[in-house]
Amino acid sequence: MNKIFIIIQREYLSRVKKKSFLILTFLTPLLIAGIYAFMIWMMLKDDTEQRTIAVINESQLSEPVKSTEYTSFNYLENANFEDVKSQMEDKGYYAILVIPNDILEKQTAELFSYKQVTIEVKSEVGSQIRQHIEKIKRSKIIAEANMPDLEQKLAATKTPISMKTIKFGEGGEVKQSSTEIAMGIGFVASFIIYMFIFLYGVQVMRGVIEEKSNRIVEVIISSVKPFQLMMGKIVGVAMVGLTQFIMWVILSGVIITIGTAVILPGIDVDTLQQAQSITELPEGAANMNVEQFKMAQEIFGTFDLAYVASILGAFVFFFLGGYLLYSALFAAVGSAVDNETETQQFMMPITIPLILALYIGFAVAKNPESSLAFWGSIIPFTSPIVMLVRIPFGVPIWELLLSMTLLIGTFLFITWVAAKIYRTGILMYGKKVSYKEIWKWLRYHN
Repeated sequence: MNKIFIIIQREYLSRVKKKSFLILTFLTPLLIAGIYAFMIWMMLKDDTEQRTIAVINESQLSEPVKSTEYTSFNYLENANFEDVKSQMEDKGYYAILVIPNDILEKQTAELFSYKQVTIEVKSEVGSQIRQHIEKIKRSKIIAEANMPDLEQKLAATKTPISMKTIKFGEGGEVKQSSTEIAMGIGFVASFIIYMFIFLYGVQVMRGVIEEKSNRIVEVIISSVKPFQLMMGKIVGVAMVGLTQFIMWVILSGVIITIGTAVILPGIDVDTLQQAQSITELPEGAANMNVEQFKMAQEIFGTFDLAYVASILGAFVFFFLGGYLLYSALFAAVGSAVDNETETQQFMMPITIPLILALYIGFAVAKNPESSLAFWGSIIPFTSPIVMLVRIPFGVPIWELLLSMTLLIGTFLFITWVAAKIYRTGILMYGKKVSYKEIWKWLRYHN
């Protein structure tokens, strides 16, 4: 056991002391914060390009579109479409808006342009025409009904419904929950595991290939058993990845918090709400962000410490368990080949279960109690991802314990298999290995 700890220490220190590790550790949070700031900037950025649109109004509507700060509408009386089209460049028209005489029946207008019209312009024109037509129709209905207050009465019938989900606790107590938050937690956690497995699992494989190609392992293996070497290497790299991940979370949180404290106070709330949608929001949507924020506060406020601890505990376990299992598989591949170009034929059987687990996760979010959800969260090769999607919805304790036990047992078994491949593979140079050859190695006796 002491030898395993020595190997873990060696693998950990040799990697965290590298300049590339330090640079990536501190650069990634800055990149995340930069993306976060860019998204806010893009959301608040206004389209300030001046445009002039020629309007051929064949309908009976009186100026259904009005000029705005950056978009001007030039109404042309008795204009011929072909003449206007031929003069677009000379007149500096961005587009030609044709409002047909049957606009009230067909409810379709046409916007002609040599360039692809932006979604902002299309939305703005469509929104103005729709509002104009709706106003005319409402006025006509009110006049025919001879009820001056009809519009107010119709507006009073609009009833927004807010659905709350309530969970019963084991003791019969009730607490508010959120299906959307549960899905979000599951998908974010599973995607992090997916990326982590590939990022650091490949490092294990490359480390094994490097030691094998440099003949370093021939010296190491004389004093350490293959299983000890495999276990130390896998756990050592896992600790490196976990260290880097924790640093990313802490540094990203600090940078984003500081940036938010500096930027958000200077942002006008009305501007932010308008920037969140390029189309007209339905009536009552102005308070939607505030209501959703209050609901989120209420929901998160109901999360007790036990619930949060169970989510975090399960994440850490399956985060590490999934990595350790697949790192053992990557280590087995690295033990069998001489260089990375030969790893392609062995990578497909490793990547397929991971990709399959992501797709199963989408199905599980729709029906977390299905047979597919159960088996996907029990089978060790898919459970690290699928189980994390299920846990926020609630998983029986016996299923969770069974999944954890199988994951640990499979990891130890795969590590033992990787060690057997490693024991023979380190002495094989210049020979292209096949699955048949690996099967022979596994059948060799000590």
